[in-house]
Amino acid sequence: MDEGDEFDTLSKNIADLIKEECKKLDISRFKLVVQVTIGQQKDQGARITSRCLWDTTTDNYAQCSYSNQFVWASAMVFGLYAE
Repeated sequence: MDEGDEFDTLSKNIADLIKEECKKLDISRFKLVVQVTIGQQKDQGARITSRCLWDTTTDNYAQCSYSNQFVWASAMVFGLYAE
């Protein structure tokens, strides 16, 4: 297994953990979308953006980033209200 496969598995596991923790908030009327991106630090930049069509009165998102000398990670959780 190479590093790319390990990051792929790690990002999926982190996204699943985040989604499970968000479900504990009892926000049953919201559909959750979790996106996790992990990359290796190699003296280069990365920019992550997202766009979504949503209702600004009910839908929202949360974002968290992490980095150390070896890797960087970005996690975004989108909460979309569903009637």
